[in-house]
Amino acid sequence: MKLSRFYWITGIFVLLTFAALAFAQSGSDLTTPGMPGKMKRAIESSLKDERFTAKTRAVIKPGEAPGFLEIAGAPTPNVIIGLLWAIWVGWIFSTVGAFGGIMAGVGHITIFGLADYAKSFGTGNPVNKLLTDSIRVSNQWLVGWSGVISSFNYYRMGRLVAPLGICLAVGGVGGSWLVPELTAGKISLKAYLGYFGLIVFVLGFFLIYELTPRGAARKKEAKAAARAFEKAVAEKTDTAGQGVKIIEGSWTFMWLAVAAVVASALWINLVGGYKIVAYILVLIGWALTFFIGNIRFTFFGQEFKFKAWIPMVGGIFIAAIASFLGIGGGFLYVPFLTSVAGLPMFLVAGTSALCVLVGMIVS
Repeated sequence: MKLSRFYWITGIFVLLTFAALAFAQSGSDLTTPGMPGKMKRAIESSLKDERFTAKTRAVIKPGEAPGFLEIAGAPTPNVIIGLLWAIWVGWIFSTVGAFGGIMAGVGHITIFGLADYAKSFGTGNPVNKLLTDSIRVSNQWLVGWSGVISSFNYYRMGRLVAPLGICLAVGGVGGSWLVPELTAGKISLKAYLGYFGLIVFVLGFFLIYELTPRGAARKKEAKAAARAFEKAVAEKTDTAGQGVKIIEGSWTFMWLAVAAVVASALWINLVGGYKIVAYILVLIGWALTFFIGNIRFTFFGQEFKFKAWIPMVGGIFIAAIASFLGIGGGFLYVPFLTSVAGLPMFLVAGTSALCVLVGMIVS
């Protein structure tokens, strides 16, 4: 063999060796062909950080079958259990307009074991953060589809206060994209679980207060409407004919407000650049609710009235918390609708479902 040919072959072999080492270091041995691109990048990012390299290589097991998000050795959720759990989530959400997101979160965190698996990567690990984000998004998809069906059915039955739901949604749309924009990839599972538990505890305390005589004293109209509805159902009369009837409220400003906040969400998601435009649009949408004025409607002979900007402000805070936790927000909308808006429970489920639906579409 000529010496020059030997040098060429040796040089090529050395280059291929270095390329193979670099490829291995990139995390290719820990990824699978069907793995989402974001997960591949998260794994590669964790391997580049010496704080997470050892844990990532210890948790991901290349020799085992791919599980959740095609990660080797990850838990593999049972399809039958998943279907049954989804039915349970849809039933409880459509019945009370709440707790769908919480129940979806409980399923992903505990039933499917994703919380313990994400935690095993360690706090701050890009893989931990991406798994946490996937739990949040999965919750929202499940509740969002439940909201589509529930909203339609309750509207058909005359048990959905569309203007109230729209005003809540106007505030909620901004909160729905602002929080993911500011927190995506920055919250560890440990922090997520802590905030999740704290908010559920506060809500439970508030609901207990609502059961006291003092908490129930402000709901005279709601109780009267509820009694009339129950009587109509017992007598098997037409309930849809006595359902929600809007008698005051500017639909023009209402839809302009919706258009502005939805445009802000589309801008931030599809355009991305010049984010100031999205911020201006969402502020315009919120400001327009002050021009809607009062909204009045009747339900089974009882009249209800509220100022449009109040549910808008409530929607901002509710959607911000819901998007942060990755849940629908119904468990916050329901107390707002019963305590602040003073609605009977027969109207709460459908109106809450509409609010949750709009927030899920945007978030």
